[in-house]
Parts: sequence; C-alpha cells; structure tokens
Amino acid sequence: MSDPNDGTEPNGDDVAELPADVVDEAERLTRLERTATDENEAAAHERRRDRLLAEHDFTARVRDDGGDDVLVLHPEEWHEDGVIRTERIENISRAIEIPLEGTGDPDNWEAVDDHNRDLVAAVRAQHGDVHGENAAALADFVGNHYAKPIESLTAAELAEFRTEYFVRNAWPSEKQRDAIDESIRLVYETAGEPVPEFQFSSSRR
Repeated sequence: MSDPNDGTEPNGDDVAELPADVVDEAERLTRLERTATDENEAAAHERRRDRLLAEHDFTARVRDDGGDDVLVLHPEEWHEDGVIRTERIENISRAIEIPLEGTGDPDNWEAVDDHNRDLVAAVRAQHGDVHGENAAALADFVGNHYAKPIESLTAAELAEFRTEYFVRNAWPSEKQRDAIDESIRLVYETAGEPVPEFQFSSSRR
C-alpha cells in the first residue's frame, strides 16, 4: 500500500509538525476505536487520539472514499466551528491521509496485533534485542498499514517495509540497519513460515 502523504518523508517543517510516531499512534488508536465493542472504550481511544494530535495542533476525521474509509489528519487552524475553511488551506500537503481498509480484516486488528507482538517477543527472546527491535518495527508496519499477521505479508508488502517504512519510520540504529535482512529471515523462521521472495539489500548475509 502506498501512503504518499503519510508524514514519514522529510518535508520541511512537516516532520517536526507531526512526527511519524504520532501518525502511527493516531492510526492505531483509530483502529482500536473502530473495533471496540464497548462505547466507553471506543470513546476513550478517540479522546487519546484527539489529545495526542492536539499537542501538535492537528485534528482528525474519517472520510468515506466510496466505501473505503480514510483517516485524515490536518492542521487545526484549517477549522472554524468544526468546519474546514478552504480559504485557510495554504499547503494541502500538510494533510495526512491513511487508508483504514487494509488487505486484512480491521475487525480483527487487535487480535492480529497481539499475535504479531507475541512473535516479536519470541524473536527477541531467541535472538536478542537488535533482531527484536527490527521485528517490532515490522509489527508496527503491519499493524498500522495492513492489519494482518506478519506471515501473511506478500512479497510486495514486505519489500515496502524493507525499502520504505524501515528506512523512513523506524529510525534504526546502525546495528539494526546491518541486521535487518537477517532479522526478517529470523522472524519468519520463528513463525515457522518461509520468507516471501523479495529483493534483499546488497548487504544480504
């Protein structure tokens, strides 16, 4: 899935304005809100998301794009009495759009995320913190963008993580960067599944 405006690429003041980890957390809370069966729980997730965004003077709404819901994050200054005033929009690229209808089932997002986190914990316990941190970055990517088990990723989705998300969002250490290809193999080995065929980097071990 491509997120051309997800706030993860350096783009002047945009990165400082709404950091990538804030975008990811806003999406996570939105998914939890949507899947909560209790109204109070759903409202709590919404309040946490709104408070988080308010710290950066941003707000959120969910837009229906022909049946596919999209989470839209945009500057609070564009609003007046809850309505977006188009004359206040100087740079449309400041808005961040995140599709909520991934290839997985959003209704099962929380259970799927628990599964992926268990896999991360197993990798960390068996192979150490560097591989554990890389596995956690993969779980963040899968949970926020595809809402399905790590081992269900396609080759194209795994390549997206390796070449785009990991580089732009994970803020990896040098040890993590050097180990990422091995980490991916260890994640799948721990899950008992083959790694989808995709192009590893030239540092492949």
